[in-house]
Amino acid sequence: MIAIIDYDAGNIKSVEKALLYLGQEAVVTRDPEKILGARGVILPGVGSFGDAMEKLHSYGLVEVIRKCAAEKIPLLGICLGLQLLFESSEESPGVEGLGILEGKILRIPSGNGLKVPHIGWNDLAFPGEGRLFAGIPQGSYVYFVHSYYLQAADESIVTATTQYGVTIHASVEKENLFACQFHPEKSSESGLRILRNFVSISTQNKK
Repeated sequence: MIAIIDYDAGNIKSVEKALLYLGQEAVVTRDPEKILGARGVILPGVGSFGDAMEKLHSYGLVEVIRKCAAEKIPLLGICLGLQLLFESSEESPGVEGLGILEGKILRIPSGNGLKVPHIGWNDLAFPGEGRLFAGIPQGSYVYFVHSYYLQAADESIVTATTQYGVTIHASVEKENLFACQFHPEKSSESGLRILRNFVSISTQNKK
């Protein structure tokens, strides 16, 4: 079973539908026992970094997510969920993120005819071998909706990048931690393959 963390984020239902389409049992929950008892956990998200952290704190989910990471439960952050795994964001100065991974969340610079937020399909390059991207060729297109992007402190964890005025660290992997700035649940066949790969990784979890 895959637990999708419920903290009133915008794209929870679309993630659930994608998993159900793949034939995977999924539960949308904020129950710590269900989250920590799952084979894999997904932290989705659309919205403001500061508001999201406030909700995670109010629902008592901050320590639950950190415990998932510590107990090596496969954890996938999607879009805002990626950003929350890091220390802070320019979107919400003074607000601490989960701090599970190190890096900066920066605003996409405007100019050069590029619109912010970045909404649309971009191709991926794979600087490192990531388990999420098994069977997915270089140059595959995925769907982005965001105004802020990740600059990871340790580039060795970056498994996918894209270009939108700057180099965007589009996906990272470190041990049991995975995250995508784009939306796999909205990224057609490539996105479904990414989610299927995460499910496969999760089934190897001994829980």
